Amino acid sequence: MKDIIKMALKSLYDNKLRTFLSTLWIIIWVATISLVIAIWLGAQKDIEEQFKTLSVTAIAVMPVNTAGSTSKLWIEDIEYITKLESVENATAFVNWKLQASSSTDSMQVGILWVVPDIFEISNLEKLSWDYISEINVEKREKVAVLWSSIVDDLFAWDRDIIWKTINIWRKKVKIIWILKKSWWSIGPVSYDDSVFLPYSTAESILWKSWTTRLIVLARDINSIDLAMSDLSRVLRESHRLKDSQTDDFRLRDQWSKVLSAQESARTMNLLLTLVAIIVLVVSGIWIMNVMFAWVAERTREIWILKSIWAKRSDILNQFLVESIVLSVLWWVIWVLLWELLIPIINDYADMTTIRSNFWMFLAFCFSVVVWIFFGYYPAYKASKLDPVDALRS
Repeated sequence: MKDIIKMALKSLYDNKLRTFLSTLWIIIWVATISLVIAIWLGAQKDIEEQFKTLSVTAIAVMPVNTAGSTSKLWIEDIEYITKLESVENATAFVNWKLQASSSTDSMQVGILWVVPDIFEISNLEKLSWDYISEINVEKREKVAVLWSSIVDDLFAWDRDIIWKTINIWRKKVKIIWILKKSWWSIGPVSYDDSVFLPYSTAESILWKSWTTRLIVLARDINSIDLAMSDLSRVLRESHRLKDSQTDDFRLRDQWSKVLSAQESARTMNLLLTLVAIIVLVVSGIWIMNVMFAWVAERTREIWILKSIWAKRSDILNQFLVESIVLSVLWWVIWVLLWELLIPIINDYADMTTIRSNFWMFLAFCFSVVVWIFFGYYPAYKASKLDPVDALRS
């Protein structure tokens, strides 16, 4: 076996160009498998990031203005909603687009006037200082909670901005907290692009009528349908809507968004798996063709081996050793290239890719198995080649 391995390595070394060209497909195959898995894992991580802080039992209650009337959705509706057995908690907020400016820059941002419950319901993660409290609401203090992305735009990411002021619609507001990216959105309202102020200050800044929106938490996932049914009934009663009148509100649950994202992830996973299988089959066919070509080109070598009483198993082993060496060699080369390419892909391809040691090792095992599987039959044919036939060819 030691001599067979030496002969296999010498054969590969003496035919460098043929070795490279014949193994190009294994590079493509391992690269495709690695990219498929990395993109798939990256997509899973993105989905997890988007929904890890999202309360999947949340139900958004949005106002709807009909042709004949204006929505009566108001913060007082929470009193009726929280009495429902299917509801765990509820909160209210007002949304508006206004100009916000600092000493260095200005921008159009969404303003959310909120009550403190919204932070608990949304599972928001802080960066520093404190949330809006009940005292802020009672005293109608003009204080604000900003998202890190807005801080970056207004202050060029100066972290020392607590207690600094910004101007919102010509009103000075103090910053008391910075929040991390949350991926939270309620209908068209995105938390990450908004500034939070106490609910009680909405009137002093807007000086006009506005519409209130509600967020309601169902008891659990199984209670979402019941909670939406109860919400519809209670809100219609509190708004005194007649049977002939349409709802002046719209309900939208977050669980449907999670299911939709998971379904999209499964579809993408299936698509990427099919791509990997197709590449696997094509690579296998290519490898078998290459091995048959090797047999045809090396009949003289096989005849010499037969002439010196080489066994069939010796010839078979030599071809298989060459297959294994090639698969391992180019897998190692691809891993080294992958370590260099993955940062470039993350930075310039606008997608998240994650390298998995387990899947890279699995790709290695597959590459070896594929070469052995598709290289065995040509090697077997080579080992059965008659010396006289080899001489004639």
